[in-house]
Order: sequence, then C-alpha cells, then structure tokens
Amino acid sequence: MSMDRRGFLQGTGGLALAAMGAPAIAQARAKVKVGYLHTLAVDGQIWTGVDRGTFGKQGVELDLVQFTTGLELFQAMIGGSIDMLVTGAVISNFPARGQGKAFLINNVEFATAQLWVRPDKVVSSFADLKGKKISTTTGTTAHVFLDNALRANGLDPGKDVEIVNQRMAEAVTSFVSGAVPAVALWVPFNVIAREKVPGSKMLVDASAYYPKAAIVGGWATRADYYDKNYAVLPRIIRGWVDANDYLVANSDAALEAIQKAHYKEVPLADLKEQYKAQKMFTSAEWRKLYADGTVTGWLQQVTDFFVRFANIQNPVPASKYFETKPYLDTVKA
Repeated sequence: MSMDRRGFLQGTGGLALAAMGAPAIAQARAKVKVGYLHTLAVDGQIWTGVDRGTFGKQGVELDLVQFTTGLELFQAMIGGSIDMLVTGAVISNFPARGQGKAFLINNVEFATAQLWVRPDKVVSSFADLKGKKISTTTGTTAHVFLDNALRANGLDPGKDVEIVNQRMAEAVTSFVSGAVPAVALWVPFNVIAREKVPGSKMLVDASAYYPKAAIVGGWATRADYYDKNYAVLPRIIRGWVDANDYLVANSDAALEAIQKAHYKEVPLADLKEQYKAQKMFTSAEWRKLYADGTVTGWLQQVTDFFVRFANIQNPVPASKYFETKPYLDTVKA
C-alpha cells in the first residue's frame, strides 16, 4: 500500500469517521441476522470488523449465517429467516424485482470472475468457444461476467454457446473432469482450475470490462426491515467504515489476521491473490462514488443484464432500490 493511499486515508477517511460521531455506547444493542458468502470479496470487511470489535463498538451484534450463493441468500431474506445479506452481483437482481434494498457497497469485483478454458479440448480462444459448452452458476457474478465477455468478443450467449447451469463447485468439477471445455468461475475456484488441469489457461477476467461493465457487491436488506429498523443501518455502516478503511490501509496485516482466524484452509498467498482481484476504496472515496451516481450506474448495468436474462417485468431501477441516504448521512464529506 503506497504512502499516498495511507496519507489519503488518514487525512480524509479519518475526518469522515470523526464526523460520524462517537460509538453508540448508550444505545441498546441490536442483534442483526446477516447472511453472507464465504469469499473474501464478500466477507473481508465482516471478519475484520468482527475481530476488531468495530461493530460491537456501535452496539451491533452480527449473527452470521453462511450461504453458498447469492440466490440462496435473497431467498432466505425474502422468506424472513435473515434480516440482511452481503453478496456479489445478485445485489442487482432481486431488488430490481422489488425484493430488498441495497444500502452499502463493499467493492468492485474487478477480476474475481474469470473464464478458464482447456486447450487439450481444442479451446484456446473465444473463436474456439463457438458451439461449445461453458459451465457456470447462472444468475451470479460469474454469469454476468461471462455474458459481457462473450458479447465483447462477438459471441451471442444464447445462440453461439451452450451455458450449463451448475453450482460452482460442480461447474469446476465438470471442467476438471473434461465434461466441459470451459468454465466461468469466481475466485478462489480459479486455484482448482489452475492446479487440477495442467495446461489450462485463463482466457480473460472481469477487469477487461471495467468500468464499462463493473460488477459491485455489498449489503441489502428487506424493505420492511429498512423502514422499521432504519436506526440500525448507520451503526452497521460506522462499524463497516472502520473495518473497510483498516483493510485498505493495512491489507497485509488484515489479511494475515483473516487467514489465521477464518480462512485456515486457504494459503495466505492465495488469499492475497483474492484481495488483489477486487477493487476496494476508502470510505471517503466511496462517498464520492455514491454522491456522483457512479455506484448507481454500476448497479444499473448489472440490473440491465438480469432484466434481459430473467425477463424481469417492470424492473425497479437502481436509482430506486439503492438507498444512498444512510451512507451519505453517516459518512460526511
């Protein structure tokens, strides 16, 4: 991390935190049931905040429940078994159907989605993909990325290739076994593709389409929870801000702590690779991106994909389902 970034964080992010006020010591503790995916792009700030006690200082206790996909997360939240969730691209899907409100953004999934191919199956370029099967998990970050990548290279996702919908673990297994010659995945599944299939290669990752097709992930909650428990949101945001800015400014130390406590099965080098695959900003930088409409535009781009893919009728635009007020009122310029 450069001294310029650290200086910016201390000079600007620090002011932002100071403007947010003291911890909510006097407030009654709020227990919030939060669903999440166990991938660094989703739970990095969560674990940093939990371990550093930043949510606790705001009087918030996170009751964390792990899920496998963002689709399952939203189904659970809509059903009422969790209060809010943290996910990837799916944050642009269900809220566009009128099911939930997004209020806090974690990152841009800059290079977390990747397309891997097997030259031994005579696939080493986009041209070779025509008429071939590609495994992925439809309706997720990987699928949004795959759609962008195919279209950018002159292929019609609905006509020129056969997209096979599987849970990501099964999709990667299909690739490893040779049942399919290509897979659109998200990190850390790239490690399996790289190590289990000698000669396999990554054809492209999502960074090739940034910012035109940026994919963001973050936090969402039910509309009724948003209305009835609005006062809890600034407290969560304050806890997140401290965790996020620490992670950005002290990534090596933060990642080492996360790996030891929550990613013991993942080598530290691989976790650092996951971190580099996402694009994170300080809380002050995020404020500017909220205020000037950049984040809303990124969300809308992915919503447009879901509208097309899932044939969503009368979709709610990102400008309506993305609530910027909690963040802008909490993190002052």
